Amino acid sequence: MSPGTNDNAPETGQGDREQAVREAWERAFGAGGADAPDERTDDTGSAPAPAAESAPDDQPVTVPAAPKAEGAAGAGTTEPTPEESASADAQGGRATPSPPDDGTAVPSATSPSAGAADERVAAVRRLSAAGRRWRGVQLAVCAASLAVALTAGAVVVGALRDSGTAPVASAPSGVSPELLAGGDLDSGIRALQAHLRAQPRDYGSWATLGLAYVEQARTKGDPARYPQAQRALERSLQVRPDNDAALAGLAALAAARHDFAGALDHADQALKQNPYSERALCSRIDALVELGRYADASKAADLADSRHPGVPVFTRYAYVHELRGDVSTARRVLEQALATATSRGDIAYVATALGQLAWNQGQYRTALDFYARALAADDTYLPALEGRARAQAAQGDTADAVRGMEQVVERYPLPQPLVELGELYEARGASGDPAKARDQYALVDAWVSLARANGVNADLDTALAAADHGDRVAALKAARTEWARRHTVHTADALAWALHVNGRDQEALPYARQATATGYRNAAFLYHRGMIERATGHTDQARASLTAALKLNPGFSPLGAREARKALEAMR
Repeated sequence: MSPGTNDNAPETGQGDREQAVREAWERAFGAGGADAPDERTDDTGSAPAPAAESAPDDQPVTVPAAPKAEGAAGAGTTEPTPEESASADAQGGRATPSPPDDGTAVPSATSPSAGAADERVAAVRRLSAAGRRWRGVQLAVCAASLAVALTAGAVVVGALRDSGTAPVASAPSGVSPELLAGGDLDSGIRALQAHLRAQPRDYGSWATLGLAYVEQARTKGDPARYPQAQRALERSLQVRPDNDAALAGLAALAAARHDFAGALDHADQALKQNPYSERALCSRIDALVELGRYADASKAADLADSRHPGVPVFTRYAYVHELRGDVSTARRVLEQALATATSRGDIAYVATALGQLAWNQGQYRTALDFYARALAADDTYLPALEGRARAQAAQGDTADAVRGMEQVVERYPLPQPLVELGELYEARGASGDPAKARDQYALVDAWVSLARANGVNADLDTALAAADHGDRVAALKAARTEWARRHTVHTADALAWALHVNGRDQEALPYARQATATGYRNAAFLYHRGMIERATGHTDQARASLTAALKLNPGFSPLGAREARKALEAMR
């Protein structure tokens, strides 16, 4: 990481930062590969030019204005008209985990490099084909009330209504954003943009558009979408103040930007308007978890389950139990969620969560089976592709793991897969691999700069990546800043490790112990604790922690597992 990064730098430097990020992206992917993060070329087709300009923001809008080109999202702009937001954002559909119609290649679960995983995917797909056809008929009949699922909650689609000066009523129907991420998100956004050019007073569709931008930012690794999401959600509230869909959307946006206190506040506001809002209930659980308020998160999960049971609530309920070390309950709840899932998006999402849970326990074959099930439902689902590569690496299948993670990073250049790919290159050690690894770590720095330029708190990402692969001083500064905001097992672990790599092990030890105090079974946390215990002279405890890490998940990290074994050998 760059030691000169200033979280409080004035926004006047945003253009320079984004130019640097664009150059880093082009060096890594090429100008014709993954799109530069702030270039908005129109790949959705041009909308018909309307006949007249729109009225000012404070006046009723009845005639849509012509689309305007947009530069870096959110940089030096005033609140756009509804037509400006919809038309300008239509230009932003770039590389996506969906199978696009622009000829862009996507990673396939059935490519020759997938190895034995191909057979699992094919077998699951054949076995479930008949049942899926029947479920498709059911979904076609019940589309208006389709079950929703999303790691950050449910996106609500506003029904199309006639335009006018009064707010347009929006009758929400469910849609699975994970399904949209697998193929329908961009087309759904284009449909909403077209609708809002004709019906700019439809507050529900503005809220839906904002939520879709949040999901698009997540699935594409593009934080430049967040300012667009905020404008759409704020426009929804202008048209209909205090509507719960927009307030819940702001909660999801705040959580995506790692503003978890703000997410909790917006979720509570939404629940005052609609106590049964699934997205608000889920965002409230997410915020409490990420603030380290685990007891409150457990109560919030119980409340959500009583008010709006479903896949989004079940997955959060499971995670709360996993954080407390109750893996059996987490697995049981996820298996029940998978049994009730009907949409491809829900199946891919829940099966991937089960795969990750199995991988955390060192159950690699089980993890690969669940990833195969996810990819049978959606063979472009990037979290499953990432998880499969991670499990392959843990089993020693380095060649397929590297190929798989390269496919993920090509489409999803976020810090965790970038670091994982860099470590795979380091562990492989072939000619040119050290330089390749450095390129991945440099891209983490580029992503962090872009994230911060678009309102994302990226201190935890900085601390985790820089501690091992960047500026250690910057890692410690970022970890301290994040710990000041929230006390979670993850921020405790990040601060402990950042202190360790800076030679401050006595100070690090209490944080390392706090990271493992809830019973959360995480081999990386145990490894960090063991190395810190060794550095502080607690040899017996260090041996126990490192042994536990390797017993739990012997392939938790290509580099970390190797270092744990070396440390144990040295302590014999």
